[in-house]
Amino acid sequence: MTARRRVLTGLLCGLLLGVSPALAHHGWRWTEAGNIELTGTIVGVNLGNPHGRLDVQVNDEMWLVEVGQPWRNERVGLTDELLSEGTEITAIGQRAADQSELRLKAERVMIAGNLYDLYPGRD
Repeated sequence: MTARRRVLTGLLCGLLLGVSPALAHHGWRWTEAGNIELTGTIVGVNLGNPHGRLDVQVNDEMWLVEVGQPWRNERVGLTDELLSEGTEITAIGQRAADQSELRLKAERVMIAGNLYDLYPGRD
């Protein structure tokens, strides 16, 4: 292998290693099959791309609940004001396959009796 190929191969490997954790995080592969339902209070909010993240106090546990991308939330009427600290929320979705991680990817959320279906047709 020429020196130039070794350098290019090394750069490509470094790029892939740096990107792979981000790629693994997105999508649904990190979740387990089946849905669970959590009800708690939003105590922390980080909205934006690639998706919104809520810290939700559920009894004595702190859960990380991932909601949709800004455009997805907006499409179903889920505004930033609804996803504010102090709001009671019920999130329905898939939890992390790693049971030590209290994280849920929400398919639907309910706030003040209104259902917001972020991923219609997904069950």
